[in-house]
Amino acid sequence: MLDWNEIDTVLLDMDGTLLDLHFDNHFWLEHVPKRYAEARGLGLADATRELMARYQDIQGTLEWYCVDHWTRELGLDIALLKEEVDHLISVHPHVTEFLDMLSRAGKRRVLVTNAHQKSLQLKMRRTRLHHRLDHVVCAHDLGLPKEDAGFWQKLQTEERFDRQRTLFVDDSLSVLRSARDYGISHLLAILLPDTRQSERRVDEFPAVRGFSALLPGLRGYLDSLPAAGTPTR
Repeated sequence: MLDWNEIDTVLLDMDGTLLDLHFDNHFWLEHVPKRYAEARGLGLADATRELMARYQDIQGTLEWYCVDHWTRELGLDIALLKEEVDHLISVHPHVTEFLDMLSRAGKRRVLVTNAHQKSLQLKMRRTRLHHRLDHVVCAHDLGLPKEDAGFWQKLQTEERFDRQRTLFVDDSLSVLRSARDYGISHLLAILLPDTRQSERRVDEFPAVRGFSALLPGLRGYLDSLPAAGTPTR
């Protein structure tokens, strides 16, 4: 599927790509409505209905991903609520092996996430994945979400990359479209962002269920490299 000779940089989404989206789905669709209902004296169904409408109003904007925004809007300590269920944070299968193989292959590994800094810190603390990444870029630091065309130009000032020699992996089709419009050549969608849900069908982009599908090709690329200390002609 991928010619690793043509790729120098790998840009990776976090939630739904490296990490199981089950944590986020459970948090926003179940845990927050429960705590909001308790705080406001509402029935769970009414609280859920209200929150779903409020989510939808700003979905895809930077505020939608912002812990501080929802703390102000809902009157709940969102960062603290995330810690209540942080045991659900988990790394997708084969991610650590994939990242380690990328390192051995000399590919630059860059996390590019819309997650708020507080969420990012919690997840990196829980998973320790930052030790397997060369750089981490948070959209909140750049002031635009990945869905916005201007995000990618700002990313270039933070992390220089050749669009023709970059692979970007994400579970969000709207984000992948934004990356395609910017000219990133190698795009890959994740078919199973939430392991508790059914596999999606994606026809618009090359797609894999998970990172196990990429290991044979990457392993073959590694096997083709000259051994350390072996002279080349």
